[in-house]
Amino acid sequence: LALNPWDVVLCVSGTIISCENAIVVVVIFYTPAFRAPMFLLIGSLATADLLAGLGLILHFAFVYFVPSEAVSLLTVGLLVTSFTASVCSLLTITIDRYLSLYNALTYYSARTVTRTYIMLILTWGASICYGLLPVMGWNCLKEPPACSVVRPLTKGHLIILSVSFFAVFAAMLQLYVQICRIVCRHAHQIAVQRHFLASSHYVTTRKGIATLAVILGTFASCWLPFAVYCLLGDYTSPALYTYATLLPATYNSMINPVIYAFRNQEIQKVLWAVCCGCFSPTLPFRSRSPSDV
Repeated sequence: LALNPWDVVLCVSGTIISCENAIVVVVIFYTPAFRAPMFLLIGSLATADLLAGLGLILHFAFVYFVPSEAVSLLTVGLLVTSFTASVCSLLTITIDRYLSLYNALTYYSARTVTRTYIMLILTWGASICYGLLPVMGWNCLKEPPACSVVRPLTKGHLIILSVSFFAVFAAMLQLYVQICRIVCRHAHQIAVQRHFLASSHYVTTRKGIATLAVILGTFASCWLPFAVYCLLGDYTSPALYTYATLLPATYNSMINPVIYAFRNQEIQKVLWAVCCGCFSPTLPFRSRSPSDV
């Protein structure tokens, strides 16, 4: 096959995604202090994005060096699983942040750990099921007119994925609106109790809302174009549109480590310790709420 520049860009993106998220996975896996629910969810997100990056690399390698329909189904299934797990992991992190504010007194309990494991099982169970559909026969290899903008996924399969994305996005939007309300209320109460100036309360609230807006805005700008195009396009649509909307979606997996991991002060401490050659898995950490991350 003639080398497609878009495929090269996707492969490079997959390499960067894999390297970034591999660092996060290794840090969380090898640091016993990172066994709190919020770090497990961040680890789940990093694992999903790592698999997505590897899937992009493998897809490029198999398309150009080992062309095979069976292998194509496997790599597409891996990409569907990983990207679905990534989006669902973002939802679980949002739920965890909301509950850490809404149920602050009971958040640090055994019930929170159990709920975290349940969310992880549901996230990866649903993602694996979505990814297995093309391998199990729900593909358009024998019926080209049934193909979607992403071959060999069928139009029906991609519609289900797109509708699921919009449901996740709506849930995240609603949760972040509730988080903003709680943050504003807490900031106002603290300002009243400590006799802070109104300007100080305004600055604190604005910073919190701006952070949430960046998180949600990044997610929407990366995934919404591709989700909308999946609903509107079909197998006759130009491949250029598919690449142009899919590439920003992959950038979400590139940005996630920066937003959810590298901004975390505890993870920063471990990374600096590793760079300085003085890493110790028993480094002391300050207990923090997911809403602080």
